Amino acid sequence: MSENNNITENLDGMSNFLYDIIAKDIADGKYKEVCTRFPPEPNGYLHIGSAKAITINYLAKKKFGGKFNLRYDDTNPAKEDEEFVRSIYNDIVWLNESEPDNVCYGSDYFDKCYEYAIKLIKDGKAFVCDLSADEMTEYKGDFNNPGKDSPYKNRTVEENLNLFERMKNGEFPDKSKTLRAKIDMTHPNMNMRDPVIYRIMHTEHYRQGNKWNIYPMYDYAHPMQDAIEGITHSMCSLEFENNRPLYDWFVNNVGIEESKKPHQYEFAKIRITNTVLGKRTLIKMVETKVVDGWDDPRMPTLSALRRRGFTPSAIRDFVLKAGVSKVYNNVDIKLLEFCQRTELNKTAKRKIAILEPIPLVITNYPENKTEYFDVSNNPEDENSGTRQVKFSKYLYIDKSDFEEIPPPKFFRLTPGGEVRLMGSYVIKCDKVIKNPDGSIKEILCTYDPETGGKNPPDGRKIKGTVHWLSKNNAGKININLFDYLFTAEIPDDENFSDSLNPNSKLEYKDCLIEKSVLELDMGERFQFVRMGYFYKDGKYDRTYNRIVTLKDSYKP
Repeated sequence: MSENNNITENLDGMSNFLYDIIAKDIADGKYKEVCTRFPPEPNGYLHIGSAKAITINYLAKKKFGGKFNLRYDDTNPAKEDEEFVRSIYNDIVWLNESEPDNVCYGSDYFDKCYEYAIKLIKDGKAFVCDLSADEMTEYKGDFNNPGKDSPYKNRTVEENLNLFERMKNGEFPDKSKTLRAKIDMTHPNMNMRDPVIYRIMHTEHYRQGNKWNIYPMYDYAHPMQDAIEGITHSMCSLEFENNRPLYDWFVNNVGIEESKKPHQYEFAKIRITNTVLGKRTLIKMVETKVVDGWDDPRMPTLSALRRRGFTPSAIRDFVLKAGVSKVYNNVDIKLLEFCQRTELNKTAKRKIAILEPIPLVITNYPENKTEYFDVSNNPEDENSGTRQVKFSKYLYIDKSDFEEIPPPKFFRLTPGGEVRLMGSYVIKCDKVIKNPDGSIKEILCTYDPETGGKNPPDGRKIKGTVHWLSKNNAGKININLFDYLFTAEIPDDENFSDSLNPNSKLEYKDCLIEKSVLELDMGERFQFVRMGYFYKDGKYDRTYNRIVTLKDSYKP
């Protein structure tokens, strides 16, 4: 897939504190070319929170020129899977509307990471430790009390080299030994208290097979990978701010040239109302079948948003409008809907769909006559033109547009009442025919032949307008209407089931749509008149998902 020029953001006017840092570095001649990266762990699907990190890094490349790398942080083989590798790649290509400049794998740097670890040992800056995980926690101390050195910290360089090689060769059981950095067990930053660099894992790696019996920890591998790839600005979420001194320690102690040393910068993650983004919670929701998989259109994953019909440009717009800072804040999910609705209002073609069809017969209309009325494809786009819709004796209207005993201010069809069929004639309800169970079989109406696309000549006012389809222009579809998966504005990740919305998905079978929609390509988004914006579900034939509703009181 070649570079796509659909990125329409105003890159010159785009500003945040991260881009200010990059601009200054370029102005000072610190770097000739910017190189950013997104380093996901392939143990789940990317979500809307991931989109913030991807967008920040990718648009930095677009704004300043340079490269954007996708790098899989595949240093923990116990949790990684090829399914996640594929989904991550597809999501990033979709969101950025282009391929990454490089697709990299942390596991491809294992030899180099091992080489750097050997240097640390030889320089007396790393040692093999036999403490168990519980003992290490005990020795580490806490924020109020300093830690104490491991009894194995003073092993000789020769002994450490021997033990580390034997760890690599698989001579010791899992968790029996670790390689740790020698820093300072009294350091006020807990991350600097002789952190683990390598652990023993006799687990087959999906790319490396059984080559390795030891695997580097993320805090060690990540800065090494950044340095190897020539990353200039390692931008990550704020949770890693306290890890930055350790990041710098590794970079400064393994022999990396000064000009090639990467630097880490942090920004606040995005938090969205009525949504959970914790990976463990999302995994649990999938495994317990609360949702129908990672791409269930109610999920916050990028694959789910894509399946539901959200566009990459709307998601990027949402990220930019939500802002980039070092302060956590909760972003209203309605902002995402606003961004998508604003875009689709300008671009989506209008089509007529009927959620719950009721047959309607125009008794005084000729049996074999068909007329055509011009209808706008999109009144917001003067270049979209018009289309012709068929009108005949046998029609359908929506169940919600008829009431035998209407409530106050009900301006749609009622017994003895008149309405306009959108874009065509005024009709009057004369009789309701019912099935044995009391449901409506059909509505019998008469039409005023003088009102085709114009007001009644006698000046009477017609307050209501309803949409309709001719029987010979109606194809069957299924429609899914979605609401938020959680009723709570801030759902509890641990007890997420307490606020699950039982009406988050409403399925309607045997709905009707203009036949032309069924002949169009998969990628088009439509406004179904009076219902919202819709997109064809890629998994199920003739099924359309509502992306967002037509209107909302939300204002950004």
